[in-house]
Amino acid sequence: MGRVKFVTSREAANMIPDEAYIGTVGFMLTGAPEEILLEIENRFLETGSPKDISLMWASGVGDGGTVRGFNHLCHEGLLKKTVGGHYGLFPRIAKLINENKIEAYNFPQGVLTSMFREMAANKPGVLTHVGLGTFVDPDFQGGKLNDATKEDIVEKVEVNGRNYLLYKSQKIDVAIIRGTEADEDGNIGISKEALKLENLSVAMAARNNGGLVIAQVERLVKRGTIEPKNVAVPGAIVDVVAVVKDKKNHMQTSGTDFNIDFISSAGVHEENFNPSSLDAKKIIAKRAALQMDKNKLVLNFGIGVPERVAEVLKEEGIEENFISTVEPGIYGGTAQGGLDFGSAIGPQAIIDHPYQFDFYDGGGIDITFLGMAQCDAHGSLNVSKFGPKIPGCGGFIDISQNAKECVFCGTFTAGGLKVNINNGKLEIVKEGKVKKFVNKLEHITFNGEYESKKNKKITIVTERAVFDVRPEGLTLTEIAPGIDLEKDILAHMEFKPIIADNLKEMDNKIFKDEPMKLKL
Repeated sequence: MGRVKFVTSREAANMIPDEAYIGTVGFMLTGAPEEILLEIENRFLETGSPKDISLMWASGVGDGGTVRGFNHLCHEGLLKKTVGGHYGLFPRIAKLINENKIEAYNFPQGVLTSMFREMAANKPGVLTHVGLGTFVDPDFQGGKLNDATKEDIVEKVEVNGRNYLLYKSQKIDVAIIRGTEADEDGNIGISKEALKLENLSVAMAARNNGGLVIAQVERLVKRGTIEPKNVAVPGAIVDVVAVVKDKKNHMQTSGTDFNIDFISSAGVHEENFNPSSLDAKKIIAKRAALQMDKNKLVLNFGIGVPERVAEVLKEEGIEENFISTVEPGIYGGTAQGGLDFGSAIGPQAIIDHPYQFDFYDGGGIDITFLGMAQCDAHGSLNVSKFGPKIPGCGGFIDISQNAKECVFCGTFTAGGLKVNINNGKLEIVKEGKVKKFVNKLEHITFNGEYESKKNKKITIVTERAVFDVRPEGLTLTEIAPGIDLEKDILAHMEFKPIIADNLKEMDNKIFKDEPMKLKL
């Protein structure tokens, strides 16, 4: 054995000092060091240490429940400060934020992956256009999620006559990363991991700050048995390797122990595919799919209703005409949803998380399909904060600001909406209790007024109405057959949108429970 220490997960947790600034990884629970997070919690509950730690991550580490992932760290006294991309996957943190028990920042996911890389190179921060006009812009909230959060760690600067945001580098003391195997020299391989993520950048950021680098792995292997090109993090950067004692704490994704098809396209010839039946969400997905044409090669899908768009393209038999991408680094294959979101069956390529956002930020996405929660008269959207609920922005800002075309997908109202489709017409059986088209947004996650001036197509698709986001404001362009403009649309909006002169009916084929026979 070399200089690297090989320990249990509890022994690794014991090495983290009070007031440490921790950088870590994970996309949901894919690539997350779950067992070390669990042992940090166990140590804190038993001893009161480590206390007052700061935590930085790019995506969101959890499964939407209240047990796994960063839920382990959501204890008063354990956490002091958080800087992250997504908060909704570990809901126990919301209480700490809302009661001002911790400082909390929410920044775009792609920006955070780049921050780790810039921190590794000891650079002052990330200079980017991403986030301008949104709640992370210092002209709004500066990414701060509560009153306890005082320090400005993003500032607006001018370069060559243009405004940019500078996200300031942080100094992390401990990196907690993950791989599948470690050899005797501490080289970390990722042979069974569904994603590469930002392990290398996080490890380098801690190492070059004189900090500690801990890697959770599933197994140890002999020196020289990991091919050099398959080493994700060199042993020269790693200090401690913790081998899990319970494989349930090292699942491939939040919902799957291991699926070879997540890391290989060999042998994936046919899969069971059963299209979902026609409901409000599928109506939305079918209408969104009509935005496709042969010139839109590279696609991106968000979680939720947008996942159904991918299903429609598959049902229509045109999926292979496009290259779908998923934000943590996936190209091609069949993107997965639910607890496997972020992975794909039979991917063509898996690249590092930061490089995916380099591609996205440079305009590599031809069209993106993202969710829609709240919308105002400018076509601005909020998907990141709703009173005590704090989902966070995730990659929404990076992707929506840089894709060549945006299609936002969501039901017209929320909270119990029920519809029927009869003879190609839509009927609202029970209206949702929550209005989504509102006068004022708590957060601006997408600035419609700012983005519409970029001369790109922005569409909002619901089951009963379609809107364009234009410089003059949100404009109603289509309504579903069977829907009454006044009773079913305007009566459930807090403002009146612009109504297009050529207002038309949504295509009747959307409302039939059969393929639309799309041709490109």
